[in-house]
Amino acid sequence: MTFTTNPPTSGTTLPDHTQLPESDGTFVSQSLAGVPPVVRTGAKNWQEHPQSILLTDSITPILKQLNPDGQYCIGQDLGIYWRITDPPERGAEAPDGFYVPNVPPTLNGQIRRSYVLWQEYIAPLIVLEFVSGDGSEERDKTPWKGKFWIYEQVIRTPFYGIYEVNKASVEVYELIGGEYQLLPANERGHYPIAPLGIELGLWQGEYQNAELPWLRWWDLQGNLLLTGEERAEQERQRAELESQRAEMERQKSDRLTAQLRALGIEPEA
Repeated sequence: MTFTTNPPTSGTTLPDHTQLPESDGTFVSQSLAGVPPVVRTGAKNWQEHPQSILLTDSITPILKQLNPDGQYCIGQDLGIYWRITDPPERGAEAPDGFYVPNVPPTLNGQIRRSYVLWQEYIAPLIVLEFVSGDGSEERDKTPWKGKFWIYEQVIRTPFYGIYEVNKASVEVYELIGGEYQLLPANERGHYPIAPLGIELGLWQGEYQNAELPWLRWWDLQGNLLLTGEERAEQERQRAELESQRAEMERQKSDRLTAQLRALGIEPEA
């Protein structure tokens, strides 16, 4: 893999994540390390922040199962540096979301300010881009410049998803034979991400007070992966149903006791 057209001279130390810019004015570093973000200032539209939280919150239990040692990283608008340029920001892409297995969530006790391929070596397993324009930027195949080309030919992330909320559409590409192939949707209209054992698709519903076609995860049986809030609400409803059933059983027992006593029979007997 080539990161620069002009390799550094002998003795040159390659920069790491602490030495490269966190922002070029268009992307803002957000190292999640498996935890949803609290503050985000670089979103291109209001919907991107809740969308990122929704995806991260719901997939976290799966990632913890897949990585019981905690060795994984989730990035959101985090610069992935793939070559050395001047200025440095031109050698980075900052997807709206990505997941990398088998890497520590922090480096030398520090939260990542960027993800540096010549320091990490492991490419993200999946990269997601949320379209805010016409989608041409996310589909740009221009060598050494276009996002699509860089993800496919340089970073070589196995799965690349392009989500357009305004068109209620998502495209998922898989790297096959060195090139991205557009994945067909399954019978549920979802796109299986086999290494994660989950599916990616669109869910029409309300989240954070907005009714939209949200990008969401499902398991391979078609069960929606819930957020922490949704899991809590599901548990509350389950507990409420259990309480209602218990109350119905108590009322039934009381009626039976009254009927037996009317017949001169003590229930204890």
